Amino acid sequence: MCTALSIQTKNKEVFLGRTLDFSFELDPSIYVTPRDYKWLNKINNEEIINKYKFIAIGEETPKIIFTDGVNESGLGVAALYFQGEAHYQKELSGNKVPVGSIDFIAYLLGNYSSTSDVLLSINKLEIIGIEDEVTNTIAPLHWFVVDKTGTGVVIEPTKKGLEVTYNPINVLANAPDFKWHLTNLRNYLNLSPKQKSEAIWEGVMLKPFGQGSGTYSLPGDYTSPSRFVRAAYLKSFTQLEDESIVNTCFNILKSVSIPKGVVITDRNTSDYTQYTAFINLNEAAYYFNTYNNGDIIKASINDADSLEIKSLGKLKQKPNFPLLKNYK
Repeated sequence: MCTALSIQTKNKEVFLGRTLDFSFELDPSIYVTPRDYKWLNKINNEEIINKYKFIAIGEETPKIIFTDGVNESGLGVAALYFQGEAHYQKELSGNKVPVGSIDFIAYLLGNYSSTSDVLLSINKLEIIGIEDEVTNTIAPLHWFVVDKTGTGVVIEPTKKGLEVTYNPINVLANAPDFKWHLTNLRNYLNLSPKQKSEAIWEGVMLKPFGQGSGTYSLPGDYTSPSRFVRAAYLKSFTQLEDESIVNTCFNILKSVSIPKGVVITDRNTSDYTQYTAFINLNEAAYYFNTYNNGDIIKASINDADSLEIKSLGKLKQKPNFPLLKNYK
């Protein structure tokens, strides 16, 4: 369970944000991977050399599995679960470049500079499912790709093949597929930030219960379709002020954040929002907080300059509760 969205400010800055909702306890770090970094493609044992430097959040298993990130050219990617829908290639076709599902973010960020760059090459790639050491399963994934122009696409491995869909609303959740979610928004045409006026039925005057009547029927549960609708509505109508854009972004994703204990899996584990992140694609800079620490922490691609992957530190930090008299 995760929700992602992209927002463009009045000053044309683009932010890619996501909640990382998971029922396996993670301890992620934020990493900077350098330009010209070499890594092994385990599908065909060929060496891959990154063209671009990138900053990304990942889990060391001991292999680092990246969940989201941005490169120096402003290309951002986030991976979300695609339960029951993801269908990976089982055998190599021989005429395409094979990429492991858990390596796909690293491959995109290391090799492409923009959404259009990805689109030009996507037909040359095939995604092969690889078991990860967190869940010991082949995680069903799809990917939200956005660049600093604000152009977003969704990449989904399905039984029909690798489907790439332009994302005009720039929101993504989990299953069903993205096209279904986009069609489902038509069920909520009545939603409005404006107050609904009174009505008369059979001579009876009906008045709304206070403010917010325009949002009646906005779904409030934590299913993927409901989170998609809620995120799409809020990002479409929330007032965006450039001077407070980071806080505004986090306030939008609060609406789809899941407290621990309210969603329990069939393994009797809590599926909850372990971290929330927004990435400024123009600056290649992260803003993030975690479940137990609401402070928004910033990290930049310029915070490390190394020939190897460099960890900037763990996401999980002790909460800070400053006294008002000491707060500056």
